[in-house]
Amino acid sequence: MNRRELILSAGAASVCGLLGGAALGAANKPPTTDLKLQAARYRLRNTETGGLVSLSADNPPPVLTANQGELTVFNVENGLDEFTAMHWHGIRLPNAMDGVPYLTQFPIAGGESFEYRFAPPDAGTYWYHPHCMTMTQMARGLTGVLIVKENDDPGFDADQILNLRDFRLDENDELLPAYSLRRAARAGTLGNVLTANWLTNPVYDHPAGGIVRLRLVNSDTTRIYQLIINGGPSTVIAWDGHPIEVSLPEPTKEMPLVLGPGQRADLAVAMPSGEGQTIEVISMRSNGNNTMATLRATGGDQGRKLSDILPLPPNPVSKPDLSNAETHEFVFGWSPEGVVPKDGFCGTLGRTFWSINRMPWAGDAADSQGPLAALRLGKSYIFRFRNESPNQHPVHLHGLAFIPLRSNKRKLAANWTDTALLLKDEIMEVALVADNPGDWAFHCHVIEHQKTGLTGVIRVE
Repeated sequence: MNRRELILSAGAASVCGLLGGAALGAANKPPTTDLKLQAARYRLRNTETGGLVSLSADNPPPVLTANQGELTVFNVENGLDEFTAMHWHGIRLPNAMDGVPYLTQFPIAGGESFEYRFAPPDAGTYWYHPHCMTMTQMARGLTGVLIVKENDDPGFDADQILNLRDFRLDENDELLPAYSLRRAARAGTLGNVLTANWLTNPVYDHPAGGIVRLRLVNSDTTRIYQLIINGGPSTVIAWDGHPIEVSLPEPTKEMPLVLGPGQRADLAVAMPSGEGQTIEVISMRSNGNNTMATLRATGGDQGRKLSDILPLPPNPVSKPDLSNAETHEFVFGWSPEGVVPKDGFCGTLGRTFWSINRMPWAGDAADSQGPLAALRLGKSYIFRFRNESPNQHPVHLHGLAFIPLRSNKRKLAANWTDTALLLKDEIMEVALVADNPGDWAFHCHVIEHQKTGLTGVIRVE
């Protein structure tokens, strides 16, 4: 079966699975959210910046919502003169809906649309971004948050989303080149303007003495955030969409919350009781801290405590059987010499610097590169990640959730995730159940690393 036949057959199987083999009647047809990629201008710093990309007219990409277990339809229209495809990061969806060009669908050309249909099994905080022209479109702003609502109201007084990312701007507030090859071969290219929801230190009002669900999303192409919450007590309640099973420390200067690109954290934050008092979300940096956003207390004291919030209900993730788990090892390191990536309408940096198991990704349109591992549907596995490079790698696996087991560098919290931040020289073991069939992308979420070789495919069949 060639790649085109694979994509078409996967699409047919996905539709049959979603519809249960029956056609949806007009009365049962789910609502469709229409989204259009378009050029945008926005004031990121002092003056308007042009050349941005969004799904909203001259505004940041919208926060999208879905209900746990309910069929959701997003119709994505490409209003640009370049190709695209939309990936729903962290959602365990049918393979044909995953938005990876040439692997699960063909790229969406300018003027064309693609309808994504899936029923998210897990509640929590997720996000979306293009997986075609990934470096260019993400660096120009196309990263948005997707919230999957729990079936029962968790009982917060407010919900605050912070989509954290930086931009590279010159002195005239115009976009600089998104990357340099020199930095792509190292830690990646950082921006110089840090934003939350495309704003520098926005202020958001919430009820005094109330409990806020603070959703932190690192949608950056490169930056690893070290975050602290200053001004009131807080506790981490979910990690990468899933309610925590092992508690995490409160984000403080001594123990900041570390979020690599692609990672998310939900916190319950107790607002101050007094009108006008504030809580700051601060990014710790070696050259000076940045206040990413401020939460300001308003109104009368609600008098609530963190203990008033019940634990979030667990998501229906299959737990691996470690006694019968097969182990696969993946080495993250440099690329062999002389590999030239293939560009199939989805962009390439023109070089390969990185590889998994000494196999650099040959490009989105490459048709001769097989999976790094073939897993049997329903079986348990241990993945051993071995980082042989001096740089950190947020390793993201599409379509599946895994749980950290152990590391040679630190103690790991055994909470479900889809993106693990691999430290320099770290060997990390994670476990999963191969419960979602298809060819799933597996890559570093430093996009320069992804586009220069640190990408592969995991097959579940």
